[in-house]
Amino acid sequence: MKRFSGRREAAIGLGTYAAYLAVRNLVVNDRGYQRAARNAQRLCAAEERLGIHLGPGVQRRLLPRRRLLAVLNVSYVTLNVAITIGWQLVLFRRRDASFHALRRATVLATLGSLPVFVAFPCEPPRALDHFVDTVNEVIDLDSGLVVKLYNPIAAMPSIHMAFAVVTGVGMARAGGWRTTRGFGVIYPVGVLGLVLGTANHYVLDGIAGSALALAALRLSSALET
Repeated sequence: MKRFSGRREAAIGLGTYAAYLAVRNLVVNDRGYQRAARNAQRLCAAEERLGIHLGPGVQRRLLPRRRLLAVLNVSYVTLNVAITIGWQLVLFRRRDASFHALRRATVLATLGSLPVFVAFPCEPPRALDHFVDTVNEVIDLDSGLVVKLYNPIAAMPSIHMAFAVVTGVGMARAGGWRTTRGFGVIYPVGVLGLVLGTANHYVLDGIAGSALALAALRLSSALET
């Protein structure tokens, strides 16, 4: 039987975040920002060639809807991590057998993104001229204490999408209520619209983050047996 230890889970969570911050400190410098700007332009060019550079169009449709956009900006900053951690807390508190596999997948997705953050630092769309930084109306993510708590040039792959897919799958599989299971199915789609509309990720980021999540879920299941 799997052990449910709050101290163990806190250590795993803090250790994963420490690894994330170590990578952040490695790449967030003048050279890293220069590479990130070039890589952002490369991503935009790749999306245009593929016909999937949808971010500007999505944002243009949202910009006149200021109240909706304000909700999306706040949601981007707070909701994704809150739902990811919140759902795992629900599973932990009820000693659900699926908790460990889901937490493991979340950790694997996070750790799996770190080599990409080193090799391919990338600015988010909101840093580019043909996008609007709407999140700045809620919080300045690029200065002060806040910017030290996350990696501002880690758009690829999208950790938001990775967390959304892992959590959505977890809800769809283990949700006790039909509403919870239904929310799990649509949640990743909603997060994709959220990150595009607020100009925090590209379509290719979303695809990469989703693929990373699915790989993490599969590996986590394999480790369970």
